[in-house]
Amino acid sequence: MLELLRHRGPNDSGIWIDEAGLALGHTRLSIVDLSAAGHQPMLSASGRFVLTYNGEIYNFPAIRRELEAGSQAPRWRGHSDTEVLLAGIEAWGVEAMLRRCNGMFAFALWDRRDRTLVLARDRMGEKPLYFGRVGPHFAFASELNALTNVDGWGPRIHGHAISDYLGTGYIRGSQSAVEGIFRLPPGSLLTIGFDDLLRLRSWDDFATRLTRYWSIQDVAYAATTLPAASEQDLTESLHDLLDEATSLRMVADVPVGAFLSGGIDSSLVTALMQKNARHPVHTFSIGFNESSHNEAHHALAVARHLGTTHTELYVDASDALDLVPNLASTFGEPFADFSQIPTMMVSKLARRHVTVALSGDGADELFGGYGRYFSILNLWRVLGVIPPSMRKAASGILSTAAGMSQPFASRESAISNRLRRLADRVAADDIDAMRLAFLCGFGARDIQRTPPAQLLEHCLPPTVVGSPLRRLLFGDQLDYLPDDILCKVDHASMAYSLETRVPMLDHRVVELSWRFPDHSLVDGTVGKLPLRKLLSRYVPSALFERPKQGFAPPLSQWLRGPLREWAEALLSPSALRELPMLDATATRKLWIEHREGRVDAERVLWNILMLSDWRDRLGISC
Repeated sequence: MLELLRHRGPNDSGIWIDEAGLALGHTRLSIVDLSAAGHQPMLSASGRFVLTYNGEIYNFPAIRRELEAGSQAPRWRGHSDTEVLLAGIEAWGVEAMLRRCNGMFAFALWDRRDRTLVLARDRMGEKPLYFGRVGPHFAFASELNALTNVDGWGPRIHGHAISDYLGTGYIRGSQSAVEGIFRLPPGSLLTIGFDDLLRLRSWDDFATRLTRYWSIQDVAYAATTLPAASEQDLTESLHDLLDEATSLRMVADVPVGAFLSGGIDSSLVTALMQKNARHPVHTFSIGFNESSHNEAHHALAVARHLGTTHTELYVDASDALDLVPNLASTFGEPFADFSQIPTMMVSKLARRHVTVALSGDGADELFGGYGRYFSILNLWRVLGVIPPSMRKAASGILSTAAGMSQPFASRESAISNRLRRLADRVAADDIDAMRLAFLCGFGARDIQRTPPAQLLEHCLPPTVVGSPLRRLLFGDQLDYLPDDILCKVDHASMAYSLETRVPMLDHRVVELSWRFPDHSLVDGTVGKLPLRKLLSRYVPSALFERPKQGFAPPLSQWLRGPLREWAEALLSPSALRELPMLDATATRKLWIEHREGRVDAERVLWNILMLSDWRDRLGISC
């Protein structure tokens, strides 16, 4: 198992085995306290607890001082956050310690006295943690791949999870892509007695042992109980918190840099880093030779203005082709957000110079930055007053019209494509379902033998979340952010032994974001208003006020060109027979139409390609 996680921690490794029959392993990426005093698995000072832990506790010096002030500190062996985490658990208990922690983490804690295992994950889900039954064993790891080396591994695809994935391109919620293997939800801890480890099998079994120590639901509710504050006061508080969050995430005993796309989020993080740095910050960006998808020149302009040491790399389809064979093993589960490719490329570039990189992820989901938010809100203003039965009827009419118009449609701007997308969105029961409809790729329904699942239960807002905008942000914060964006960033960066840190997701920033009124976040088709105001203090607005472009390669063209042969092999009739949940005839038809330029189905085709390659490489049964 450790060998399959070596990329996550190439500097050191360790194994600890309890006579009861439980083993903990660790691969270490040394960031704070590079000495042997940071070695894991680590025993607490009393010897009661054993910890294996991935991540960083950014405020560990303050917690260390609190322990010392209360005469609860052990005799320190080093200055790692791991040792502080263990000491805090001994002093206050697991949950009380987690509430003090400002950081990203996934850990396993073995209580030798009580023979109890605790699995825990950070508030927003920056670090992954998989667990479940593998043959006769209970096993857990930072990546699903590591479980494939456990005796008894004989996985089967989880049908509902894959059905949902084929629409959105990522696995959602607590169920992994494999039956019997689960993902610990963000902000939670799982406590299991040793005698129960081999008795629990279903998610319902594990859920009874689950404790939420922090949740977006609680944050949303708390925001409604706090007194109103002026926009100016909220904006100043946001600046101070982001400044501190960024400064905390710059602490390391190794070189630190930043991803810089030239957009609002990464530019603001870089500006705050430069403000707190003694030397020019090292920044990194990726450019595409296709001008329609290139933002590197924007990043370069921001870097020059801020005075960073900037490194950029231009890539093309041949570079992507080199990565494609490794994508399935890199992500462990089917994962088809094709910005995974440039994220891996910029991570590889950054790792040549630094060991830690800060990113601007999370800002769109907190402050309303995605263009689809504006489209959904405008569409729902019209559809929300129409009875569901009439919306379903209208959806059917649009689908029929799409079929009739297809023979006359032009290439990638085909009218039929737009009508079919609109038909799916009009059919949504409510704005929460419409959010998923916008995330789903064109043609996702057509290629499945049974209607695709829409797993909404884990990300439905409570009743206190009343505004349409807030419902969209809530859903994305529980769903799209941890399961797509953060999954992508963690796996893509750790593939190159690079640690990424996300100041925007400091839990205090998340909590403050819920206090902003809707109109101070979004105005028409312009979002992230507070962040724009803050960035304008450091960077001229002319350098960042432009339409949001996204961090994605020109995949549609690549599938018709350099990636065509690779895609054809995975979409051949024989390959499609290995995926019985797909309608092979419809899938082949969609591929041929895309290949010939009659439709643009890059998203759903990429979903299928990643699924097919993953199933083939991991030997998963359907």
